[in-house]
Amino acid sequence: MSTPGLGHVVQAVVSSIDEDNLEEGIDKLRALFPDTTLLAALDLVDRESVLKFRTPWGGCHYEVLGSTATYSVFPRLGWSPDMSCYCTCPAFAFAVLMSESHLMCKHVLAVRLAEQLSKCVEHSIDDKDLLARLTSRVQ
Repeated sequence: MSTPGLGHVVQAVVSSIDEDNLEEGIDKLRALFPDTTLLAALDLVDRESVLKFRTPWGGCHYEVLGSTATYSVFPRLGWSPDMSCYCTCPAFAFAVLMSESHLMCKHVLAVRLAEQLSKCVEHSIDDKDLLARLTSRVQ
């Protein structure tokens, strides 16, 4: 299922969603994702679990508060045609990278939806704090 063209379709569908046509957009996403992934992503957005950290230089870092851990999410990797996103969760490693059964995990989908619907919980962060956040999960 990990087809580069489908990633563009997902992005087009997500980009077309707003508060007025949310149900229609969800119906379209149902054709691309299992209900469990889609509903879990929507639940993360509803629970305000998508965090967006803005840096002084204009960059953004996303984290999603999962049920057992907080995951770093990179929703758009423009430099790789084979992999358009990345998440540090185990489901991404297995379902997206290893078995290629999913386009993305619920955390990446939640970030994309929250960003489109302006539902990210935003925080400012400096370079030292960002480095600490990124390296704290490596150990």
